[in-house]
Amino acid sequence: MPSTQAEKAQRFRELHERPGFFVFPNPWDGVSARILQGMGFEALATSSGAIASTLGRRDGQISRDESLFNARVIVESTDLPVAADLEKGFADDPEGVAECIQLAAEVGLVGGSIEDATGNREAPIFAFDIAVARVAAAVEAARKLPFEFTLTARTENFFRGNPDLDDTIARLKAFEAAGADVLFAPGLPDLASVRAVCQAVSKPVNYMQGVPGRSFSAADLAAAGVKRISLATSLYRTAMSALIDAATEARDEGTFTYVDATTGPRDMNQYLR
Repeated sequence: MPSTQAEKAQRFRELHERPGFFVFPNPWDGVSARILQGMGFEALATSSGAIASTLGRRDGQISRDESLFNARVIVESTDLPVAADLEKGFADDPEGVAECIQLAAEVGLVGGSIEDATGNREAPIFAFDIAVARVAAAVEAARKLPFEFTLTARTENFFRGNPDLDDTIARLKAFEAAGADVLFAPGLPDLASVRAVCQAVSKPVNYMQGVPGRSFSAADLAAAGVKRISLATSLYRTAMSALIDAATEARDEGTFTYVDATTGPRDMNQYLR
């Protein structure tokens, strides 16, 4: 029988509490969600970058409604817990961030991340106090829900031109103090930085794979203290790379050997029964 939202939320929370790490893949539509469930993954996350790409746009160019519509499609396609990449909450003010959490819950999500990137090239990161206030508002909204919504707080320093590990750790510690359940700093450059982050906080840490040169093994990340490993847009980019290769063969060679790779164990229809 399909799980209730509260049951999914509890299962998701338990993944963060049990020993070891778990891999947290990012589908972009219903079929990719069904495939990942069929392969045995235990929870899923949306990816703002993948969603934007499916609409022919760059990351950061989708609306709140578009993000939540995509999340609903994924939620309704699987029995797994689903959390969302909610970017900056699609708002600058704490009240708007809180509203985003409420709307996320209404589409069936059991978790989501709020980041401190502004979307403004002139000032790409929210000031420290504002960033913390935004996370606190998200936490307050999450705690008002009738189930355990897992709130991830994310600092974008290493992605937005401020590769300052001390400031990154200070922000994560402040987010933790504000009540965030999971902490996240994408783009950390090496395992020493990952280890420093994990040792500085007591809440679970998410590490994002998919950045060339900064995609470490699960064993190394777990040894550094990482609890959750997300895959961001890497699965979507892999799928699009396969599309480019197949279309290139069809265009340039007039052959279609790529068809053979879509049958047998790779036939997606087996996951849609």
